[in-house]
Amino acid sequence: MRKLLWFAVAGGTGFLVDAGMLAILLSLTPLGPFAARIVAIAVAMAATWMINRSLTFGRSRHSLATEGARYGSIGLSSALLNYGIYSGLLLAVPELPPLVAVALSSGLATAWSWFGYSRFVFGGAAATTE
Repeated sequence: MRKLLWFAVAGGTGFLVDAGMLAILLSLTPLGPFAARIVAIAVAMAATWMINRSLTFGRSRHSLATEGARYGSIGLSSALLNYGIYSGLLLAVPELPPLVAVALSSGLATAWSWFGYSRFVFGGAAATTE
């Protein structure tokens, strides 16, 4: 249970970093909602990796390079899923505020991230109920 709680903290932090960075970039730069979201996702992914590695799962049994590659592959696939849903929502419902689309797309990508990180990156950590 502790791991799930820390994963939620990491995800919540990642969401706040993502949404905050998106809001900042939209208000202070000429970037539109699509380009700004790519930057925001990258910054949020770095924040969640630090939390997940240090507080949620701990170091994996893999080398740092392997762990990084695995984390990156799950993070990238989750980000692509998240971005695809985000973009689809904005294209399907143009009047939808970008921050609402962020909340919806991030929520849907969370399950994929949990299973990918806990099983593929950190080796079955989700199976425990610590």
